[in-house]
Amino acid sequence: MANEELNSGNPKVDIEYRRKKSAEEMRYQVVSFALMIFLTLVAFVAVGYDGFSAWFIIPFILVLAGVQVAFQLYYFMHMSHKGHEAPALFLYSGVFVAFITLLAFMTIIWW
Repeated sequence: MANEELNSGNPKVDIEYRRKKSAEEMRYQVVSFALMIFLTLVAFVAVGYDGFSAWFIIPFILVLAGVQVAFQLYYFMHMSHKGHEAPALFLYSGVFVAFITLLAFMTIIWW
């Protein structure tokens, strides 16, 4: 299926292609891991700094968490690859339902 597209009939070309793709994928994972560590350190600094109020820190940390979730999904769980459209559809549908549910409960409670 997906591997049939990679077969060129020449094993040497196929191995080189896979090595190149693996190296590229590893580079993306290392860069995203470093960015996630950096974002975690930024979150710790934001909480530890006395100049920021809670009204800034809480949304800021939630935004950083959302960015880290995106990194996790696209680079560590390989959601950016071909063939992962159905799991992505279910995942995003679940996020949409959760968002609508939270919005409905907040609307009921606050108004």
